[in-house]
Amino acid sequence: MNEKITVLGGGSWGTAIAISLSSKGLNVDLWDIDKEHIENMMRERENTKFLPGTKFPETLSVKENQEDAIAGSDVIVFAVPAQFFRSALENAAGLIGKDKIVVNVAKGVEQNTLSLLSQIAAEYIPDNKYVVVSGPSHAEEVCKGMPTTLVAASKDRAAAEYVQDMLMSSVMRVYTNDDVVGVELGGALKNIIALGAGICDGLGNGDNAKAALITRGLAEIRRLGVAMGARETTFAGLSGIGDLIVTCTSMHSRNRRCGIMIGEGVDPEKAVENVGMIVEGVFTCNAAYGLAQKYGVEMPIVENIYKVLNEGMDPKDGFNILMTRQKKHEVEQM
Repeated sequence: MNEKITVLGGGSWGTAIAISLSSKGLNVDLWDIDKEHIENMMRERENTKFLPGTKFPETLSVKENQEDAIAGSDVIVFAVPAQFFRSALENAAGLIGKDKIVVNVAKGVEQNTLSLLSQIAAEYIPDNKYVVVSGPSHAEEVCKGMPTTLVAASKDRAAAEYVQDMLMSSVMRVYTNDDVVGVELGGALKNIIALGAGICDGLGNGDNAKAALITRGLAEIRRLGVAMGARETTFAGLSGIGDLIVTCTSMHSRNRRCGIMIGEGVDPEKAVENVGMIVEGVFTCNAAYGLAQKYGVEMPIVENIYKVLNEGMDPKDGFNILMTRQKKHEVEQM
């Protein structure tokens, strides 16, 4: 594979993807909207802001101009925060040929419109093949070449398999899926549950409580996903339980770190500020709360985290509400 690949977004995940691809010898151009950040990466040959200590391979080029970065590329990878995906796509759409594959590696739901990122892509690049890549994947580990497994999902099987081949290496295993909605929702909603897991830790509730929250959180994710047309089995895969496990248990997770501070009594806005990076779970929680109402789906964990974030609910009260809810059968269909 001698194709050129463009990665738009020089955050931790975009940089890690660019490093992983260029480590295979692929020609990769990396661009970011922050000119100062770009200049620093060009000068230092590493992302000192988000992934300090990992030098760029020779085949990774940092570009000052977005048009130069996209020109001649066969695949355009969007690695911008979910809430900025629309604006990033709108700015780049005119530069992307209809024959190019567009890959999105962000995880989230647009807060204001409740749109999935694939739905936004359909507005701006309806003729392009769209692939979402998700799964348990901390950038801090990927950039160091630590073993990672992902899923590439697309309605176009050939496009999914193309991206699968593009990403695969001895340290990166990639599966394919055609359930775009399920893969996107799994990757987005797990950030909310990771916030909850962090709150659980911050409250000192122990492993039993966190395991229960993760398990019942997955039930809520699956419930909403099925209501929105996803396959239930997708949530048993890498973008479901796989991503949920890693995000709820690792200190690499900014969502979990934010939740820990909230559980310890830090104001939610201050906790986000202390993390120093975008905490997608905060935005996605607002979107998921709206989607639950739209589709008539019961999501008590999401609802209580929403109230902690937006209505000043004490995390201890939220947890007590969850523990004292009306009794029910574990398997809802029964």
